[in-house]
Amino acid sequence: MSDKRRRRVPRQVREQQIIDMAVQVFAKRGYHPASVDEIAEMAGISKPMVYLYLDSKEGLFLACLRREAERLVAAFQGAARGVGSPEMRLWAGLSAFFAYVTEHRDSWVVLHRQASELSEAITEEVARARRAVMAEVAGLVRDGLAEAGGSARLGDEEADFVAHVLVGAADSLTDWMERHPGETPERVTRRLMNMVWVGMRNVLGGELWEPPEPPRAPEAPSDEGSVEG
Repeated sequence: MSDKRRRRVPRQVREQQIIDMAVQVFAKRGYHPASVDEIAEMAGISKPMVYLYLDSKEGLFLACLRREAERLVAAFQGAARGVGSPEMRLWAGLSAFFAYVTEHRDSWVVLHRQASELSEAITEEVARARRAVMAEVAGLVRDGLAEAGGSARLGDEEADFVAHVLVGAADSLTDWMERHPGETPERVTRRLMNMVWVGMRNVLGGELWEPPEPPRAPEAPSDEGSVEG
C-alpha cells in the first residue's frame, strides 16, 4: 500500500468532503431518492464510513443544513460588518444573501426547497437557521429606525414586522431570480430596498396609507311634499 493510501485524512476534513458531495446529491435528486451509496462513492469512501461519521441519512442531511445555514449567515454578517449606516449595512447584507444564493444554488435548494417537507428534526433546524437570519435583519432594521428618527416613532414590533417582510420577500425572490437569470444580485437588492426601505422612510415621515372611505349609498327619495292625484 502506498504512503498516499495509508495517509489518514483528518476527521473534520473528511466530514466536509462528505457534506460537499451530499449537498450536490440532495440538491440534484431530493432527500428521499438520494442514495448514501452515491454520496459515499463521490466522496471516495465506503457507505459504512458515511454512517460512522454522520450516523444516518437524516444526520447527514442535518449536517448539510447546519453548515450551509452557517455559511449563509456568515456571508450576511461579513458583508454588513464595518459598513457605515444601518441602511448601507442592510444593503450589503441583502446583496451578499442574493449573491450567495446565486453562487451556491445547490446549497439553497437544500435549505429552501427540500428541508421544509421532511422530518421534525430537519424542520426545527431550518427554523433555527431562519431565526438567525431574521435576528440579523431585525437588528439592522431596528438600528435604522432609531437613526432615521422622523415624526412617527416605530418600535421593536415594527422592526420585527419589517424584518419578516424583507426575509420573506428575499426567500420568494430567489425563485424569481431563477426564472430571470439576467437579474444580478445587486439589481434585485436595489429593487427590494426601494420597495421596502423607501416605504419605511415614508412611514417614519408620518405618511400612512389608509383605505378610502366607502362611497355612501344614495338616499332614498322622500315622500314628503308629493302631490296626490
